[in-house]
Amino acid sequence: DMKVNTAQFMALYAWYSWPNVVLCFFGGFLIDRVFGIRLGTIIFSIFVCVGQVIFALGALLNTFWLMDVGRFIFGIGGESLAVAQNTYAVSWFKGKELNLVFGLQLSMARIGSTVNMNIMGWIYSRVQDLLGYTGPSTLGLTLMIGGITCLFSLACALILAHLDKRAEKLLCKEQGKTGEVIKLTDVKDFSLSLWLIFVICVCYYAAVFPFIGLGKVFFIEKFKFSSQEASAINSIVYIISAPMSPVFGLLVDKLGKNIIWVLCAVITTLASHIMLAFTFWNPWIAMCMLGVAYSLLACALWPMVAFVVPEHQLGTAYGFMQSIQNLGLAIIAIAAGMILDTRGYLFLEVFFSACVCLSLIAVVMLYFVNHLTGGDLNWSAKKREKLQKVA
Repeated sequence: DMKVNTAQFMALYAWYSWPNVVLCFFGGFLIDRVFGIRLGTIIFSIFVCVGQVIFALGALLNTFWLMDVGRFIFGIGGESLAVAQNTYAVSWFKGKELNLVFGLQLSMARIGSTVNMNIMGWIYSRVQDLLGYTGPSTLGLTLMIGGITCLFSLACALILAHLDKRAEKLLCKEQGKTGEVIKLTDVKDFSLSLWLIFVICVCYYAAVFPFIGLGKVFFIEKFKFSSQEASAINSIVYIISAPMSPVFGLLVDKLGKNIIWVLCAVITTLASHIMLAFTFWNPWIAMCMLGVAYSLLACALWPMVAFVVPEHQLGTAYGFMQSIQNLGLAIIAIAAGMILDTRGYLFLEVFFSACVCLSLIAVVMLYFVNHLTGGDLNWSAKKREKLQKVA
C-alpha cells in the first residue's frame, strides 16, 4: 500500500531497536533506582500506546516518516517494558521456579505474535470490504484496530501495580528492593559469564527475528508457497513456542543444566538455517525445529542472568542485555534488507547461519568459563536446591 522496498521495510524494525540500545539499559537502571517496578511498567506501557497510535496515523496519512517516528516511540516503551516484566518475574519468583515463569512469559508473548501474524491480514480484508478500496487508509485503520491490544497491556500494568503493592503490604516487605545503591559503573563489574550470555543472546536472536520478518517472501519465492501458506509456515515458530515454552521451562526447572539446554537449542537452530539455505526439503521440518529451539533457548538462557548477578543489579543487567540485543537487531535488520535487495535469499541465509555459529562459539566458551570458575550455571536442579537449603 505504501510502496516501500525491503530496506525501508526493515528500517521499521531498526527504528524500534535503535532507542533501546541506550534506553533499555537506563530503563533497567530507572526501575532499580528511580521509578521502581510498578511506576516504570506503567510509564513504559504508555509509551507503547502512544507509539502505536502515531505509527497507525503515519499509515493513515500515507506519511512514512511518521511511521518511523511511531516505531521509535513504540520502541522506547517496548523493550524497557520487557525489562520491567523480567524484573517483576525475578522479584516474585525465585530459584528453580524462574525457568517455568520465563517460559510462561514467552508463551504469552508468542501467542500474541501468532495471533497478530494470522489475524491482521483478515482484519485488513474486512476493513477493505468496509471502505471498498485498498491503500494507506485501509492499512492505517487496520493498525489502529491492532492498537487495542496496547491499551489492554496498559490496563494489565495498572492491575499488576495494584497487586504488587497489595502483596508488599501483606508480606511486610518491599519487593524487588534490597536497599543497596545501584551505580551505572556496575557494568564494569559484570562477570565474563554474563558477557558471554549477552553475546549468545545477540547472535542468536539476530538470526531469528529478522528472518521471521522477511520469511513470508522467502517461502513464496523459494518454495512457491501461496501468500496464505507462507504466512502459516512463517508463524509456526511462534505457534510452537506458545505451548512449548512453559513445558521447556518446567523441564529446565526439574533438570537444571542450563548451558547444555542452550547448546542444544543453538545447534538445532544452526541445522534449521542450513536446511533452509541449501536444501529444498519440506521447510515445515526446519521451521518446526526452529520453533522448538527458540522456545528452549529462551527458557534456559534468560534465567541464567539471575544466577550471575546480585538481585539489586537485576534490572540493570536485564536492561543491558536488552540494549545490546537491540543494537544487534538494528544493525542486522538493516544489513539483512541490503543483502536481500542486492544478493538474494541464499546469501541472507548464509549470513544468518554465520550469526548462529558465533552464538555457538560463545556457548562453548561459557561452558568452559563456568567450569573453570566453579560457576553454578550448569548445576543440576537437585544440586542447586540442596545448596540453597544449606545457605
